[in-house]
Amino acid sequence: MKNEASGRTLQGRGGAFSLANSSFFILNLINMLIEVLKSKIHCARVTEANLNYMGSITIDEDLMDAAGMIAGEKVAIVDNNNGERFETYIIKGERGSGCICLNGAAARKVQPGDIVIIMSYALMDFEEAKLFTPTVIFPDPETNRLV
Repeated sequence: MKNEASGRTLQGRGGAFSLANSSFFILNLINMLIEVLKSKIHCARVTEANLNYMGSITIDEDLMDAAGMIAGEKVAIVDNNNGERFETYIIKGERGSGCICLNGAAARKVQPGDIVIIMSYALMDFEEAKLFTPTVIFPDPETNRLV
């Protein structure tokens, strides 16, 4: 399809559309979902790495509540000590324990004492995402308890 005004066309999944008519782009932008940071536990200390468990990260339930995270939620983890980045899911840990335990294969990516950042993401529409503010918590660097 060729636009008479500009002579330029773009082929998309829905067929050809004109670059001169930006309403197509604006409508798609309005309906677009983007993935944004929802919550973050910043600089928590790994308390345990359990290779013999079937996978996941165990997080103190107090930290989960404060960060707005739930059991089973997918999280991205960054290890500040060695640069590793990986994804897993959350298992609820004992409330008030300060537990940050990497389980299964993820246990090979960290050492007890490492400092990690635990992040969860959410899908939301473009306009909502512009106004959204993620929840970020900063546990005590020695005990992982809320301060």
